Amino acid sequence: MYTETQKKGNKEYYYRVKSVRNGKMVKKMRKYLGTDLSKKELKKLETEADKLLSSQLNKLLTKEELKTLKQIKEKYSGTPKSTGENRYEAFLAQFTYDTNAIEGNTLTLRETANLLFEQRTPPNKTLREINEALNHKKAFDFLLDYKGEINKKIICTLQKLIVTNTLREDLEPQIGKYRTLQVYIRGANFIPPKPKEVKKEMKDLQFWYSRNKHNLHPLIIAAYHHAAFESIHPFVDGNGRTGRLLINLILHKNKYPMINIPNSRKLTYYACLEAARKGDLRKLVKFLYEIMVSTEVYI
Repeated sequence: MYTETQKKGNKEYYYRVKSVRNGKMVKKMRKYLGTDLSKKELKKLETEADKLLSSQLNKLLTKEELKTLKQIKEKYSGTPKSTGENRYEAFLAQFTYDTNAIEGNTLTLRETANLLFEQRTPPNKTLREINEALNHKKAFDFLLDYKGEINKKIICTLQKLIVTNTLREDLEPQIGKYRTLQVYIRGANFIPPKPKEVKKEMKDLQFWYSRNKHNLHPLIIAAYHHAAFESIHPFVDGNGRTGRLLINLILHKNKYPMINIPNSRKLTYYACLEAARKGDLRKLVKFLYEIMVSTEVYI
């Protein structure tokens, strides 16, 4: 969401605008704020308009689902610290295996666990696949220790940790930076924004996040942010893995347990992302909700 100013004659008219991308088309919803407003008046009206424009998002979780999520949060808060290390290893092994497998990594769950916690390198695997697993653990550990806000710096840091020593030499200058190259998503029926548009798209996303992080349920925030992030595809590589880490950063900051998207459900996951890109976020919210409800290892 952003504020649009239109000058007509000697007056300036203000509109709060919400953009929704559908393929190559962008649909805009506008709410008139007023004319010749002071900064204080404009800020107040922007806040009120954002709540109105976001009201549709607030309806993406039913009362029963909200009740269940509250119970999960309470249960998670009572998880004993004595089992923390064991839960950490079990969750991280599964999360690392699944998030990398979604992107084509062939390490098994057992091989992933042995590599991460016993330093046992699996045979007949590429150095890239091994580094992808080790990198994900570094990024996840960094996420657990991070106490700040979600911003460009943390997003680029996570991507850098994820892809270091895994890319072709000619792509290494792109590490930890928004891409300057056009990327294409295998199997997708849309093309991500042009390189020159990425910075603005990400800035708009971060502005949306900062304005709505206290107005919407964290699961809705995580779903919206993830769908937009994956549509923008701001990096030359590591977008999926970085995006799934950001889902968990949002949940973790709001004291909800982290979730893992299983490789076995990646086709449903892709379908939910596609639906969200076309304006139907409910499918992705429900998908993440179902995963959280079925989560057995809290971290």
